[in-house]
Amino acid sequence: MTDSIIVDTSRLRGGRGVKARPKGRNVNAEALADVQRLLGDAPRERSLLIEHLHRIQDARGYLPASYLVALAQEMKLAMTEVYEVATFYHHFDVVDADQTPPPPVTIRVCETLSCKMAGADALREALLAHGDANVRVLGAPCIGRCEQAPAAVVGRNAIGEATPQKVLAALAAGAMEATPPPYVDLPEYRRNGGYRTLIDCVEGRRSVESVIGEMEASSLRGLGGAGFPAGRKWKIVRAEATPRMMAVNIDEGEPGTFKDRYYLERDPHRFLDGMLIAAWAVGIDECYVYLRDEYAACRQILAREIDALIADPPCPLPRIELRRGAGAYICGEESAMIESIEGKRGMPRLRPPYVAQVGLFGRPTLEHNMETLYWVRDILERGAKWFADQGRNGRKGLRSFSVSGRVKKPGVHLAPAGITVRELIDEHCGGMQDGHTFYGYLPGGASGGILPASLGDIPLDFDTLQPYGCFIGSAAVIVLSQHDRARDAALNLMEFFAEESCGQCTPCRVGTEKAVGLMRKAAWDKALLDDLSQAMADASICGLGQAAPNPIACVYKYFPHELATETGK
Repeated sequence: MTDSIIVDTSRLRGGRGVKARPKGRNVNAEALADVQRLLGDAPRERSLLIEHLHRIQDARGYLPASYLVALAQEMKLAMTEVYEVATFYHHFDVVDADQTPPPPVTIRVCETLSCKMAGADALREALLAHGDANVRVLGAPCIGRCEQAPAAVVGRNAIGEATPQKVLAALAAGAMEATPPPYVDLPEYRRNGGYRTLIDCVEGRRSVESVIGEMEASSLRGLGGAGFPAGRKWKIVRAEATPRMMAVNIDEGEPGTFKDRYYLERDPHRFLDGMLIAAWAVGIDECYVYLRDEYAACRQILAREIDALIADPPCPLPRIELRRGAGAYICGEESAMIESIEGKRGMPRLRPPYVAQVGLFGRPTLEHNMETLYWVRDILERGAKWFADQGRNGRKGLRSFSVSGRVKKPGVHLAPAGITVRELIDEHCGGMQDGHTFYGYLPGGASGGILPASLGDIPLDFDTLQPYGCFIGSAAVIVLSQHDRARDAALNLMEFFAEESCGQCTPCRVGTEKAVGLMRKAAWDKALLDDLSQAMADASICGLGQAAPNPIACVYKYFPHELATETGK
């Protein structure tokens, strides 16, 4: 006799005799109506999910779970798609019905290296002690104001050289919004010759071949950190099938880096001019500008000036979209940024294929850092030789060094590529602060390693620092003095990496957390840290995990006395 399986169809969802019920949470009618009001006539495209989450968060101060359910229905997405994106980014606050919403005002105090060296811990503790029920105080990763350390953000208002008094005064005055500084707007930029080179290109007075050739001859390389030759990148993407896209990376989350913000707050059209010239030369149909959420003043500037440019264009323009990040360092990685532009979690893609072949929305994509495009107009107007001849110590071009730490004049310093850190400190930064002696430096932000003062005469450029286990990256130079310890700096950086890991790959997700625990101990376990470092470097998907061990290796190699002091060896 054969066993039989009897199925009770009355228990099946949607089965005969049973009314089908929707899966998941029910949509709240009031929440749906408010979501529809907040979105207005904006398209319900999948790629706009993060933009729509921002609209809700800006209006409500947080993201009620009921609004996520309503947004999912409105955009015809699965609830999980909305929830996983909303919970991925630092600046979104998802609150369920049984949870208490956050206070109406958030103060974020930067706790990354430059600000920590300048007293961020004491600032945060003083603000916490103030005890206002309408305010929450959070530690935050780098907010891109390292030259004004310590820095804090009250609402969206960034405050440099912050003190408890300055922060509380802004709070009392209700100064929660960013105020853009004076900058060169569209009429002024045009009066000074802006967009004339673009017009020459579009009207045939310059050829694509001559423009790309000039870019190649200039030796301009990608200034976001990778250093890929810009002219060669234009050629590669131009050879791909149409339609082609452009993605401009202004995420700038690398601790110690603030050059992009500096230029955008002063001369935004010089960047837009270069972007449009590149779009013409490569044959780009759509340009997407990805700006980190911490740069609220820059967002106001770019939104205003892009609208002005579209309203009064110098020539036919490609589509230009400004997209807003939501607090995720990983989105500085090009493929993670593209995922974010598409409205997804910012998780790096496996490669190949490379974004030049399969990038934004599956199309060939020209990806550039904002500063790379900023130099295009000057190179074409002044000539490739002008730019290439700017270097020092056998190097070519100019570099915008973001300098912070123990110098008298921190800030963005435009200097020849190949300048040494000693020359940079003496010629551009006014020397070391009083009472401080040059002890060490980070040549390339959090990822670029740590070097001692005895190696302060290495030319700072692409390819010059690799023999020492370091790299220049985005040229974020953090200067240490005898009052600092490299091992403390390395721990601060590893804490940053652990917080900012996207969690996609185990070597990075687990390795950074485990390394933090080991580095907090008085005695470092070298064998275990070496194993972790090797696993992260070999098996991580992207540069975050691959470069995270650099500070550890540099401490062991160049600052062993700091470890010997603690371990008694």
